[in-house]
Amino acid sequence: MTESLPLTQNTDKRDGNNSILVDNDVPVNQTRTFNGVLDKYLHVSKATKSLTQETKRQQDIHDDQPTPKRRRGLVSKTTTTITTTSSSSASVSSSDLAISKRVTRSKSRSSTPASSNLPSRSQSPSTFADSPEKRQRSRSTTRQTASPAALQTSNLRDTIPQNLTLLLIGVNPGIMTGTTGFAYAHPSNLFWKLLHWSGITTVRHPPSDTYRLPELYNIGNTNIVERPTRDASMLSKAEMDAGVPVLEEKIAAKRPEAVCLVGKSIWESVWRARKGRAIRKEEFRYGWQDPSENMGKCEGWDGARVFVATTTSGLAATMSLAEKQAVWNELGSWVVGRREALAQAQAQDQAPTLAQAEAQA
Repeated sequence: MTESLPLTQNTDKRDGNNSILVDNDVPVNQTRTFNGVLDKYLHVSKATKSLTQETKRQQDIHDDQPTPKRRRGLVSKTTTTITTTSSSSASVSSSDLAISKRVTRSKSRSSTPASSNLPSRSQSPSTFADSPEKRQRSRSTTRQTASPAALQTSNLRDTIPQNLTLLLIGVNPGIMTGTTGFAYAHPSNLFWKLLHWSGITTVRHPPSDTYRLPELYNIGNTNIVERPTRDASMLSKAEMDAGVPVLEEKIAAKRPEAVCLVGKSIWESVWRARKGRAIRKEEFRYGWQDPSENMGKCEGWDGARVFVATTTSGLAATMSLAEKQAVWNELGSWVVGRREALAQAQAQDQAPTLAQAEAQA
């Protein structure tokens, strides 16, 4: 309900347009409010009726548009009171009153700036630190700090005694391997698991047993590139190709029976260094390679047989674990067979010695 303001003592006057003029009057059709109550008179003239009607049409269009729920609470409830200065004053129709209310509500809506939902300057900087971009930068910074992309030197040493049964050749040491000095030291690497599952080792060894493999199984270890990186993809083709002649020299000097290239990329580098071009898809295969591809050939020696195995890196997901294990099982069968053959040969060599000892006894 609206309450009428008390009538003033001022006498009203009329101009040529029959509009009411009052002493100390405010500009026509400008409404001022205080706590939602009109404290001045509202004057409607012929000149302003057309403007009022235009405003009404625009406001009707505006009211037809759905109002966001989150902003409905911002609409203020305004009580409009209109009084006349004398009995001769023209009364304002109910339609004009409705127009005034809608205009007031519209002004109340528009009085709230569109940027009111934006964070103020006084908000804590931590509010902005939770954005996805900054969280991503924070995680990458932490990861780079904890695990550098590369090391200058590696603590991993080659284990290549003379006449090994098998020499395992990796791409390059990882960060953890270069730091600890143990081969394939990262927990996600499948190297030690695949050695055991395929039968190459009788137990699953930890990376700290790297330097025990020659004495336990006559198996050694080296890499085509010595520089440690977080993953092998950080090495260039030129850097890997440059390691091929060095690898050939090591094999020729130590003469292992066979070499296992732990990863397809190593064989691709060997192929490029030898033939001057990339290997074609139909030319590549896992497993044993043709005897003409033996590595380390030199005068008086035909070189070591080449077996291409899958990578054991946990970052490589192009092959399933079952597919990787199938390739390594083929190598494991050969290693187990060679181990049994060597054991029989040693037993035969020891037989005459034992017979002579028994005869002398």
